[in-house]
Amino acid sequence: MRITLTCAALALALGSAAPAFAQSGELTIWSWDVAASSLKATVAGFNKLHPDIKITVQDLGNQPTYDKSIAGCAAGGVGLPDILSIENGEAENYWSQFPDCFVDLHTLGYTAEDQKKFPDFKRTELEVGDKAYAMPWDSGPVAAFYRRDFYEKAGVDPASIKTWDDFIAAGKKIQAANPGVSMTNADFNGDTEFFRMISNEQGCAYFAEDGQSITVNQPKCVDTLKKIKDMKDAGIVSSADWGTKITNNTAGTVATQIFGGWYEGTIRTNSAGESGKWGVYLMPSLTADGPRAANLGGSSLAITSASKNKEAAYEYLKYTLETNEGQITMLKDFGLVPSLISALDDPYVSQGLPYWGGQAVWKDILATLPKVVPSRGTQFQSDAEIVVRAVQTKYLAGGYPDAKAALDDAAKQIAAATGLPVKS
Repeated sequence: MRITLTCAALALALGSAAPAFAQSGELTIWSWDVAASSLKATVAGFNKLHPDIKITVQDLGNQPTYDKSIAGCAAGGVGLPDILSIENGEAENYWSQFPDCFVDLHTLGYTAEDQKKFPDFKRTELEVGDKAYAMPWDSGPVAAFYRRDFYEKAGVDPASIKTWDDFIAAGKKIQAANPGVSMTNADFNGDTEFFRMISNEQGCAYFAEDGQSITVNQPKCVDTLKKIKDMKDAGIVSSADWGTKITNNTAGTVATQIFGGWYEGTIRTNSAGESGKWGVYLMPSLTADGPRAANLGGSSLAITSASKNKEAAYEYLKYTLETNEGQITMLKDFGLVPSLISALDDPYVSQGLPYWGGQAVWKDILATLPKVVPSRGTQFQSDAEIVVRAVQTKYLAGGYPDAKAALDDAAKQIAAATGLPVKS
């Protein structure tokens, strides 16, 4: 990157402050799918402020981005872009293995005041000690996306669904009134999405918040797994992977999808013909007065140490992630949910949206962000995920006497794989 100081001597002679550095150069970003598209959408706004910085966003796909970036870090930064998209759940895999592969953002001007612009749960996995390896990007506040027509035909008011037991009862009514429709979809064999969402809602996770012990078999996690089996045994859940869920949304064979807020864009863009039929309500809880906020998914942006344009890269992060303009652009165009707290007060968030039957869905979804409990993934998240996925499948098939026995087994296996103790 070329950094040019113009008229500095003249400015000093006139007694005025020296002008800012004029920046130019090129930046490359690795990302995937709709996330890459949303980053591309912010380039025009950024270039109004920095017209001489060229941004190239490369859509590599999710897994290739991870694989290539890990390989690049292992090779000392060879071939890496200036800016890298990193999923929060995988973040500590990077920091634990390759802490020197990324810039500590504090060295570029990222202050404690900047950090306070984001909720604590989004920063938990991005900061180690006094270092900040990435800036929070999108988040995944969980919500229930539902088909208004299916609920109305069954006489079910979504406002009456406060607990997961209410959800089960409503599901039976909705399925009876709408033949061929499932209350919800889940990929119980290929994912732990429901377990992670409900356990996070209840304040439980695979690991303790300090990352030093295993907590997957704590009481609230046990309650979560039991409730998932209750839903499955009640017959209100049909099996579907990611692609099948999208097909079901468009085909009208599912009444509800429980997902992070980013799923709004998935429904709106893939099922455009269903405009006006969908709505949103808060995720249910285990008890009528229990918490109804959780997070599923979300990413961050990190600057690689290999970047030749670190200052320009940081300017891009500041515009895209620390301004309402950058965040709301991504929200409007692609449903990428802001982590920036001030974005909650943007006028767009309070607007009723035609696709969602005039409902101000973002006001409802984003209002849960400050209530989300931080969930530490640690560098062992992938190991734990493999174990819990297998244990969940076995438990739902009747392979354990109860949920406690299943998660005790999961905790034992995770301990063997990671060397961490199981919290008593």
